[in-house]
Amino acid sequence: MTEPKAVERDPESVSRFVEHFAAQLVEAGVPRMPARIFGALLASDTGTLTSAELGEQLQISPAAVSGAVRYLAQVHLVSREREPGSRRERYRVHSNQWYEALTNREALIKRWEEALREGVTSLGADTPAGMRLAETLAFFEFIEGEVEAMMERWRIHRDRTFGRD
Repeated sequence: MTEPKAVERDPESVSRFVEHFAAQLVEAGVPRMPARIFGALLASDTGTLTSAELGEQLQISPAAVSGAVRYLAQVHLVSREREPGSRRERYRVHSNQWYEALTNREALIKRWEEALREGVTSLGADTPAGMRLAETLAFFEFIEGEVEAMMERWRIHRDRTFGRD
């Protein structure tokens, strides 16, 4: 597969996309500043931007960039990279960021499952609260299996569609 070439784009169009996409993420519960930074990184041809580039593009402070990137790194949507020979960091969004974010959610779901199991035992499986917890546990176990199968289908589809081996 050949690498796509970077092309000049209208900065206003890029800005409209970033803000529109960020608004969709905010609707889904992502904080506003991380959503804007994620959108800007997605819209960049290289998938990387420095703090200064993000600040300039989005008209935000270095502190706002720092806090937002910390959030995005914690949820595995971006990574930090040092520029060789420099103290300056670049922030990168990877093509597999959704996969990574979902995969890392699995660990969280497993912890919830364990807590729910303990809750069923502590509250009693035959009590209304225990039955509610048991149903919630069954839901998470079901979702976990479905996500695993779906991610395998995604990898096959991605490889076919984008020519990855």
